[in-house]
Amino acid sequence: ASYLAVLEGLWLLKKDDVYLKVFNYWKTIFAVGFGMGVVSGIVMAYQFGTNWAVFSDKAGPVIGPLMGYEVLSAFFLEAGFLGVMLFGQKRVGPKLHFFATLMVAAGTLFSAFWVLSVNSWMQTPAGYAINEAGQYIPADWLEVIFNPSFPYRFVHMVLAAYLTTAFVVGAVGAFHLLKDHTNRQARVMFSMAMWMAVIVTPIQIFAGDQHGLNTLEHQPAKIAAMEGHYEDTVGAPLILFGFPDDAKEEVHFPIEIPRLGALILTHDWDGKLEGLKSFPKEDRPPAFIIFWTFRIMVGMGMLMLVVGLWSLFRRFQGRLYDDPWLARAAVALGPAGFIAVLCGWITTEVGRQPWTIYGLLRTAESASPLHTAEVGTSLLAFILVYFTLFGAGVYYMLRLMAITPRAEEEEKMEEDMRKSVWITGASGDPDGADT
Repeated sequence: ASYLAVLEGLWLLKKDDVYLKVFNYWKTIFAVGFGMGVVSGIVMAYQFGTNWAVFSDKAGPVIGPLMGYEVLSAFFLEAGFLGVMLFGQKRVGPKLHFFATLMVAAGTLFSAFWVLSVNSWMQTPAGYAINEAGQYIPADWLEVIFNPSFPYRFVHMVLAAYLTTAFVVGAVGAFHLLKDHTNRQARVMFSMAMWMAVIVTPIQIFAGDQHGLNTLEHQPAKIAAMEGHYEDTVGAPLILFGFPDDAKEEVHFPIEIPRLGALILTHDWDGKLEGLKSFPKEDRPPAFIIFWTFRIMVGMGMLMLVVGLWSLFRRFQGRLYDDPWLARAAVALGPAGFIAVLCGWITTEVGRQPWTIYGLLRTAESASPLHTAEVGTSLLAFILVYFTLFGAGVYYMLRLMAITPRAEEEEKMEEDMRKSVWITGASGDPDGADT
């Protein structure tokens, strides 16, 4: 939505119709993605009560109002202006339509604000008290909302969403440039995406570093598992690759760079890092999963940075649109943002285990008193429905992305040709079959 707002703003500012055409191209794709997001969000809200009844009872006084604020400030805002943005372009003035697009974009950011505040509170709970019933109740709403990890997580996630959008747009633009490197709309898509890659990726890497330092302070066991450190170590190495073994409490076949782990996490070559052995076994997250998901996330980020710098080099050479290998690399990295985001969230959520609310409520204590068969049946139903919706949605969006963005003159010419063929066929062609 923010990308659409930028496109429409550039159209109003520069009076160049190419931005409006790119806006209309992505507007339909956004609508499909928005619908898929709404469906998944509604089901998640029900799962609080059906599968996590104990968690809902204990944390409801904190979680409930925050989720309610998300509906009031974000969902209603999006719902109120989405129709105007999608269908009102020829019914309202351009400035009012731009305002509607801005409101939809603001709504998505408000939604991210509240949802990430809830998740961050579960990671680093603050501003709460415990009543006689054992429930967590708000004692200071500002501390609840702006808990220790929230600012870092919010910035990191919003930048991740922007980069994900940029690389999808860049992949589509590159795909069409490979077919016709003179296509102006494809050039605009690709150029804007590569500027985002160059500018935002380094900022995201810095934001991720700061988020990691915050996690080291508040969730040191998660960092130890992510880094594959089992022993307390002074001047700890950076383990690039390896195979953590929680049973033997060691990393098999490690490939490491001496002391670099300490420098990254403590900004000191001789900094001390706690290992997993410093924590009781029942309080440790599973190291193997988050060790690798973290590296996949970082790897995707590094590839994004490489492509961004590559595009900057070609831009200075005046060959941004004429390098087929750069275009192919951009197409290949189209899903990179999604992969990085998913791996990042797996790292965050698996790394929080065995806690639902870190240090307060364990996951095993949070679930509803349901039999395995009941949970399994509903889970299977959700999987089937979700995969059907996801498959249909992705297939439709890919079909839309495969449509070549064309100039208005070309579209009008093709429409005139279709009309001409229809009229000629209806009246009989003197040079055709009737001859």
